[in-house]
Amino acid sequence: MSQPPAAGAVAFIGAVAFIGLGRMGLPMAARLAQAGVPVRAYDSSPAARASAQAAGLPVADSIQAAAAGADVVITMLPASAHVLECYAAILGELKDSAVLLDCSTAGVAGAGAIHAAARERGLASLDAPVSGGVDGATAGTLTFMVGGEAADLARVEPLLAAMGRRVFHCGPPGAGQAAKICNNLILGASMIAVSEAFVLGEALGLSPQSLYDVASTSSGRCFALTENCPAPGPRPASPANHGYQAGFAGDLMLKDLRLAQAAAREAGVAARLGEQAAAIYERFSAEGRGALDFSGVIVSIRESGTAPREAP
Repeated sequence: MSQPPAAGAVAFIGAVAFIGLGRMGLPMAARLAQAGVPVRAYDSSPAARASAQAAGLPVADSIQAAAAGADVVITMLPASAHVLECYAAILGELKDSAVLLDCSTAGVAGAGAIHAAARERGLASLDAPVSGGVDGATAGTLTFMVGGEAADLARVEPLLAAMGRRVFHCGPPGAGQAAKICNNLILGASMIAVSEAFVLGEALGLSPQSLYDVASTSSGRCFALTENCPAPGPRPASPANHGYQAGFAGDLMLKDLRLAQAAAREAGVAARLGEQAAAIYERFSAEGRGALDFSGVIVSIRESGTAPREAP
């Protein structure tokens, strides 16, 4: 693990192309620009490009123009297919010393295809998915999970430090994606367990604050409870107190749980709790709630009703 340098200009010499200016990508690119990194930004969405321009970022006219001559290309895109499409458009524009740094959540198989495309062109590549959500991207407190060669990571580490608080080298190519989907399997399943506990507590006459006070200082303590509490009240900053407006959307959690299931099947691992968690988030999305924060799954659980009581 490495820690960021002191506040100020980033110790990085070179040009950065940042492709993908959505809810995560835009604040990440803005953090680099604020640190003095020369960034050329691009997104296929005109609205996203307009938002980037409004934020003061230099926006290229095309993806090729953004990548031309770049020392590092950072991608923050919805899925591996989008990253591969991006690479198909830009690999011929890059110099041989360029590093491809993909921060998307592409899954293990997707990372393999992305690294293969880079190797075919003879370029260094890293998979570096993130944890921390939009708030972390805005505040520069993301956690990066990196797969790839240590020497390549060393070249881009000042950039990661400008966008985040923690950088973990998880192992060879694909290891960053493996860590991300395993982490989010834990998060998705634990959020469901926490939500079920609060719904049960309500049914038993327990106030959300009482349950929070006990569980947050007992063996039930976990991130889903203490930082992203799904019940309104105990954590004023949590999405539960703001209409479950997305910090990390339920649809994105569903995507990650599906990636975890795909990896589990490929590895021959029976991830049964993850399978059930994916099914619950599929229902959450089918209800039209997928754009809400994933902690909003408590609403779906509450509305699903209670099991009939056994006769005495």
